[in-house]
Amino acid sequence: MAYMKFKELTKYFDFKIEITEVKDLPDYTREYVEDNEEILMGYKNSKDYVVFTNRKMLLFDRDVLGVHYKKVHVVPYKSISTSAINYLVGKVEMLFSLDSGYQMHINFVGMNHDKKENLKRIFKIMMKSVL
Repeated sequence: MAYMKFKELTKYFDFKIEITEVKDLPDYTREYVEDNEEILMGYKNSKDYVVFTNRKMLLFDRDVLGVHYKKVHVVPYKSISTSAINYLVGKVEMLFSLDSGYQMHINFVGMNHDKKENLKRIFKIMMKSVL
């Protein structure tokens, strides 16, 4: 019997800026959205993006300092086995365990009540796909 361990998915993402208009997302983020999908919301920090559709989460992990790479993580909601959402003062944390065993931790900082409600709505849509 052989056992292989793959390199883990980047575990922590921090996002601060909410993107409500699809036109405000970079073109490369929209390339991964299928025609029959609806973009619900996007968030960004200085270099990374996350896009939530009605079927999947897209994480764009970019390194602009050294090697200039871009990793695209596509996470279908149906591949999430467990999840949690934590509401803290000025912050929301989403924690996921995927069917593959990977753990993800996504932070949204600088969140007021209305922005927390938007994340709550997205989280509910994600969990409907899981069940």
